[in-house]
Amino acid sequence: MITRKNYYEILGVTPDSEEAEIKAAYRKLARKYHPDVNKNNSESSKMFIDVSEAYDVLIHVEKRKQYDTLNGFFKSGKTKTDNKRTGFQDNPSEKASRTDNDKQKDKKSNYKQEQPETHFSDTINKMFDEFTRNNIKSKKEKDKDPPKKGDDIYTDISITLEESVNGASRTVNIMNTRQCPSCAGRKFINGSSCSECLGKGEILQHKKITVKIPKNVKNGSKLRVADEGNNGLNGGKNGDLYINIKIEGCSKIKYDGSNILYSVPISPVEAVLGGDIHIPTFEGNVAIKVPPHTNSGQKFRLSGLGLNQNGKIGDMIVTVHIEIPASLSEDEIRLYEKLKKLSTTNLRENLLNE
Repeated sequence: MITRKNYYEILGVTPDSEEAEIKAAYRKLARKYHPDVNKNNSESSKMFIDVSEAYDVLIHVEKRKQYDTLNGFFKSGKTKTDNKRTGFQDNPSEKASRTDNDKQKDKKSNYKQEQPETHFSDTINKMFDEFTRNNIKSKKEKDKDPPKKGDDIYTDISITLEESVNGASRTVNIMNTRQCPSCAGRKFINGSSCSECLGKGEILQHKKITVKIPKNVKNGSKLRVADEGNNGLNGGKNGDLYINIKIEGCSKIKYDGSNILYSVPISPVEAVLGGDIHIPTFEGNVAIKVPPHTNSGQKFRLSGLGLNQNGKIGDMIVTVHIEIPASLSEDEIRLYEKLKKLSTTNLRENLLNE
């Protein structure tokens, strides 16, 4: 048999109390026994549950009516003072309200009268047990909602090619949900919806996060930042933040696996005479020895200057192409004119035979 609770006694009110009195009594007791005020106090936690349970029944008209009927609670009145009852149905005061005529009938057929009363009492007990059990079950089901992980959130970051090779730190702005600080995610305060979160149990917040971008990151890579997604429900973990990496384009450099493909211009003089040229890389300038008579499109491999992927370091492959300077001095132009007169080679002579 489930223990019966006198909800009026728990709240310190009477069956005659109006809605305003019940609300006032609940607010006073809820503040007194609230878990946030009485941390690690099991007795206070139990009282808070009882107070909340009593309030939930007595504040609703239909629930209170059913509860009163099952337990024999009735409002007192001027013409029905004898029917006032302050306990459960088996309270001795019930017998005092019976008329002398009823008592005489009981003496004549005591056995027959007791049988229906016992049957009626059992029926009421079963109804009460079912009502209480359903309320408790419903409350437990609500309290035991399974934990749910919060939703993941996504954002993009654009970085330079140099940052993708050497790594960098970036600050990103995100919007995520977090547990409401006012109601601690409970959604209600003193029986009313939390004014801070409007009964949602969570709030939307703006946050700045500094993210470390690792070296040799690829375009389209995703970085995961744990627990920076939306708020988890019913004690579930927060979601995660996923950052999509976008590398700003560079016409001179491309990737081929762990290799870096680098297109480098050289002058006609460097191509004809050869010599050492210096090209900029993300780790400083690198010297390349260009042999005489170097053609446009010729490749040079620089071992170990590529990307580091899973412990394997690639190479940098430099492709040179001959490029005429955008501006030439008058002396340079005169030299090119002299070179034109001296040159006897026709580079296009055998194009159709190649």
